[in-house]
Amino acid sequence: MKQYLELVDHILKNGAEKSDRTGVGTLSVFGWQMRFNLQEGFPLVTTKKLHLRSIIYELLWFLSGRTDNPWLQENKVTIWDEWSTAEQTARFNRPAGQLGPVYGHQWRNYGATPQLDPDGSWDHYSYHLDGVDQIQRLLKDLKEKPDSRRHIVTGWNPREADKVALPPCHTLFQFYVANNRLSCQLYQRSCDVGLGLPFNIASYSLLTLMLAQVCGFEPGEFVWTGGDTHIYLNHIEALKEQLAREPFAQPTMKINPEVKDIFAFQYADFTLENYQCHPSIKMPIAV
Repeated sequence: MKQYLELVDHILKNGAEKSDRTGVGTLSVFGWQMRFNLQEGFPLVTTKKLHLRSIIYELLWFLSGRTDNPWLQENKVTIWDEWSTAEQTARFNRPAGQLGPVYGHQWRNYGATPQLDPDGSWDHYSYHLDGVDQIQRLLKDLKEKPDSRRHIVTGWNPREADKVALPPCHTLFQFYVANNRLSCQLYQRSCDVGLGLPFNIASYSLLTLMLAQVCGFEPGEFVWTGGDTHIYLNHIEALKEQLAREPFAQPTMKINPEVKDIFAFQYADFTLENYQCHPSIKMPIAV
């Protein structure tokens, strides 16, 4: 994961200081790319301990099409709590715990027709099941047309981007098949390098491994591309501490080989081996 530390160092030395919606302030660069060969190990940051449980359950939550925070909380995952507070749900006229049309909705029911309140207004959280299931379409096309250049899933829907407290940051991802290896490139419009990026790299790398298994491919590369790639000002000291730590070798992710359905995976189907890491470092979430 030296690529991650190189990015941190680059932003600290060259980032432009910018204001942001949270009021915290950032050091920011525009446009950056990192490549991870998934044949060489699982790209999980080792200069601080990551909560792998949250990464896995969040990905399963996305794939299920769910958008309710209580399901995550029941599985001891709290990373969406700041966006499902009583204040946030009242702001968007949603029932408690509902996050609106976030990632799972866009992946599994994109462009769906919203159900209306009795007075004819849009209630912002309930939809008919008449949208595009982008994951099902992706699976079909990977198996039937692996050389297609249209293996794309988008999380960005301009019509609904202002209907959620946090519009999709990891915006669009594309898959590519060559020499029977499946690779993925993610475009992330906005990236919190301190807290979010290590999760995003691990999550989409894991998704690539899962899709490779169920579609009969070997894993290839995960390519991460960032737009506004930033460090919050109150994360600077924590990231300097990470830069002073020597990274360990990448661990290995083992996946239950019996699972051939992308929607059938459970938490117990994943085993991380040889994960040696430094202690965790606390960083505040900017909301």
